[in-house]
Amino acid sequence: MPKPSPAAAPSVTFWGAARTVTGSLHQLTANGKHVLLDCGLYQGKRSESFRRNRELPFRAKDIGAVILSHAHVDHCGNLPNLVRRGFAGPIYCTHATRALAAVMLGDAAKIQEEDANYLNRRRAKDEPKVEPIYDARDVFRTLTRLQAVEYGKRFSVGKGIEASFADAGHLLGSATVSVHIDTAAGARRLTFTGDVGRPGLPILRDPAPLPPCDLLITEATYGGHTHEPVDETADKLGEVVKRTAERGGRVIIPAFAVGRTQTVVYFLHQLISAGKLPDIPIYVDSPMATRASEVFREHTECYDEETLALLAAHPDLFGDKHVRYVEKVNESVQLNARAGPCVVIAASGMCEAGRVLHHLKHGLGNPANTILIAGYQAEHTLGRRLVEKRPEVRVLGREVQVKAEIVVINGLSSHADHGDLLHMIEPLGTQTRVRLVHAESDRAAKLEAGLKALGFGDVVAPESGDSVEV
Repeated sequence: MPKPSPAAAPSVTFWGAARTVTGSLHQLTANGKHVLLDCGLYQGKRSESFRRNRELPFRAKDIGAVILSHAHVDHCGNLPNLVRRGFAGPIYCTHATRALAAVMLGDAAKIQEEDANYLNRRRAKDEPKVEPIYDARDVFRTLTRLQAVEYGKRFSVGKGIEASFADAGHLLGSATVSVHIDTAAGARRLTFTGDVGRPGLPILRDPAPLPPCDLLITEATYGGHTHEPVDETADKLGEVVKRTAERGGRVIIPAFAVGRTQTVVYFLHQLISAGKLPDIPIYVDSPMATRASEVFREHTECYDEETLALLAAHPDLFGDKHVRYVEKVNESVQLNARAGPCVVIAASGMCEAGRVLHHLKHGLGNPANTILIAGYQAEHTLGRRLVEKRPEVRVLGREVQVKAEIVVINGLSSHADHGDLLHMIEPLGTQTRVRLVHAESDRAAKLEAGLKALGFGDVVAPESGDSVEV
């Protein structure tokens, strides 16, 4: 990658999450410096994911800095690979993101190693050995590069480049990124939403308004889709758990250990406390979720007023009054032999790795059970195949018949829906140029149509490798 000319107009190249949802990776080139907006893992077909995540589209040592929107693995999960390949600059993020990233990246390295070992034990003789993309040492080196910045505080990224964070309301510590670039032709302003949340969700504050900008890079994950109201979502969750318990089955919830798990626990706590749900055993089978919940307890500065009030009345909101956190592998294995109704929440959210695969292997064949899909499932993932209600799926190298009930509740998503995004973007004015990322093509097309109906003229969903001037 050639050294950029300081006189060249600032630009953004879209490497990841272009016409797809995961693998956030956008390269800002300005004033002679290359800066990444996120560096996440792509999630999809195993072979394609391995290739896309291992092979970076630039030289890591040429990147001067990273600005991280939040700690979900599809936004931060490939940072250790970047460091392993020679990146030596700072990684800017919020305080809560720094704490959660330590949890996420450590677990990502561990899962990669465990899954590689498991697959290698079962691979055919003519199949190549599976190697993890990075290890715990790479994670440690990455964490030393994280520099935490408070919401609203401007920080220097390079000569003539300043940035600031605003609350995105999507995950603890999540942020929209505003970048101010001084050029010979005048100042240019860029805003990157990362993943932006929904107003009215529990626990977190609502997303802050977007600042004026020349170029907006926004997620479009749920373009064309309208979420159900939050209250209805809680009631549906309760109904699913109750009817599954009545037939003696278990509810298996594949959930992101950071964010989605805490939201599900919050709703279940509310339902049990209100007497709408029997006090059945609830297991969070994820060491990462256990550590993430500790981070949630420590960073109450990100909470909305309702959650702060609830926490004051119920200090055990994320504790073990109603929930048992499972850390040891033997305890996880024993869960599959446990009789009677229960709820098992386990990572990963798209069913591509982690302990949830073992619960699915044992639970999918039982018609008394329910698999509750609680969020977006990317193309080519096991989670998407379950949403499509295929009669048979491949889990950990084996074909498994799907006899369990499959329920999808998108209302648990922490992503803004179509209306939320239009409401968020419209105040920027129709002169703002918009690039739609983090969405499959049909979702991006629907949001593009919605924005053009509002008068926005320059709206594009870029392909991987496309560039645009700021």
